[in-house]
Amino acid sequence: MQENNKQKYTKLLKQKALELGFSGVQIAEAKELTAEARKLEQWLNSGFHGQMHYMGNHFEKRIDPRKLVEGAKSVVSLMYNYYTPKVQEDTTAPKISKYAYGKDYHFVVKSKLRELLEYMQEEVGEISGRCFVDSAPVLERDWAKHSGLGWIGKNTLLINKKQGSFFFLAELIIDLDLDYDAPIKDYCGTCTRCIDACPTNAINENGYLVDGSKCISYFTIELKDELPQELKGQFDNWMFGCDICQDVCPWNRFSTPHQEPEFDPHPDLLTMSKKNWEDITEEVFRKVFKKSAVKRTKYKGLLRNIKFLKD
Repeated sequence: MQENNKQKYTKLLKQKALELGFSGVQIAEAKELTAEARKLEQWLNSGFHGQMHYMGNHFEKRIDPRKLVEGAKSVVSLMYNYYTPKVQEDTTAPKISKYAYGKDYHFVVKSKLRELLEYMQEEVGEISGRCFVDSAPVLERDWAKHSGLGWIGKNTLLINKKQGSFFFLAELIIDLDLDYDAPIKDYCGTCTRCIDACPTNAINENGYLVDGSKCISYFTIELKDELPQELKGQFDNWMFGCDICQDVCPWNRFSTPHQEPEFDPHPDLLTMSKKNWEDITEEVFRKVFKKSAVKRTKYKGLLRNIKFLKD
């Protein structure tokens, strides 16, 4: 492809992504992630994935996007802001992670991503590609890091200098040659706030490594068994997910409220009292969490979590 075409298509893609509501978009060359593959292997061998057995599936595809999209040339990484300053009114009520306040992000972000791919196909012609929103074996944080969207912080989340970390990541893997962006440096410095604040010590004392099987989000969302009794009193009142390592991160002072109506919480969600949560019925669960990511833990799972916090 001629150089000027490459520039033109890169500009078109980035402009359209921002128009669709993405808060950042950068591009990396599609290739095998050799160093990251070794890290992932070590993480899996240490059992840090707990019962998330899917993390070990499709290893080859996970480390090489060209095995997901034949002839892939570019990995487009995108950010979609979900930050809100809104909080639950009853400070004693069981807490829910901000990312799950509104409609399930998988649907919201994926439809925008599909629109972006269709737009590029109309503008450029024959492009093969796939859209990913936390939905396939893609090392999304590593790709976002390679594209320069941010750096991977000590809490292992991607942090953006201007926007913090309250955003979803999405990827477009396409067989179109584009202008590639470069990674940026790590700005965590000597800060250890996320490490110090984690109630279950899930973050390694040196940072940059999380034992997923100790994370409050893992326990309240992924774990299907009974919650371990020895961790009683260590969940800081989180019933679904956990925002502690983001709430304490200094970079999140740059977070700005999202502009996505689909992410606004159900009117009842933030006003429910501790007692309302403890007495929640399946009917109320279905009403408040219609089309929400919380449905993943199901009514029974949420009840288990609330009971664990209460007893």
